[in-house]
Amino acid sequence: MHVTIEQAEKAIEAARAKAVELGTQMCIAVVDSGGNLKAFHRMDGAWVGSIDIAQKKAKTSVFFGMKTGQIGSLSQPGGSLYGIEHSNQGLITFPGGIPIVDADGEMSGAIGVSGSSVENDDAVALAGASAIGDTELPDHPWRT
Repeated sequence: MHVTIEQAEKAIEAARAKAVELGTQMCIAVVDSGGNLKAFHRMDGAWVGSIDIAQKKAKTSVFFGMKTGQIGSLSQPGGSLYGIEHSNQGLITFPGGIPIVDADGEMSGAIGVSGSSVENDDAVALAGASAIGDTELPDHPWRT
């Protein structure tokens, strides 16, 4: 099942609340399991460049079924995924993109956040994803 608009809005609100708590301005994107944009929120003062990054973090996470920081670890020189960021019209391989897993254990979408340090981006994304599902993926977690 794809993430619903109600779930996407709930994830964005939880992420936005975490960003406010951290004192930062973020762009927050939620995509469905096919990587299609479901909902987006740009907080006042968030960088324009973070619009694209947030969306690409969400897509990267859903395309490969893992957190973007994990992909980043595998894509370093000598790593098994070295150069992957050049595929799929550009991926983001640093933290801030997190899969969303539904109650049936299937990946229903992902959230991507950009606008601060990667630690803050990741914390804000985790708050959003956790508000509507799990973030740990079982084997074969998605159905598109």
